[in-house]
Amino acid sequence: MPDESLAVYRTLVRRAFANDDLSRLQIHFEIAVLDRYRGVEGFSLIRTNTVGRLKKQGGWSIDFGIDQVEPLIHICQGDVPKLPKEERDHWAAHAIALPASTVFLQMRMSPGSCIDDGDVRNWD
Repeated sequence: MPDESLAVYRTLVRRAFANDDLSRLQIHFEIAVLDRYRGVEGFSLIRTNTVGRLKKQGGWSIDFGIDQVEPLIHICQGDVPKLPKEERDHWAAHAIALPASTVFLQMRMSPGSCIDDGDVRNWD
């Protein structure tokens, strides 16, 4: 992430934490998530250099950011409800994970589960 983007992102996170409002935090997707809508009757897909909008005529729309380094887009978590339920699995299939602990993610999906991935020790 370029330094300018990182600074803006950290400001966004600070504000989200300070206001107990995580709705503006970002979810990233492969740009291929948009292929489903390109050139399809009833959909409009427009963009500038760094932002875009997908709109279904007479229906829903969602704004997204366009990463200039990687072929990714990102949306606000709070905008997910704008996607119709029948579209959400498609978007989820194109979600990008930032580096993360697989074990921690599994623990959060199944609270209370016992996961053994090594000895407990102090962080030195």
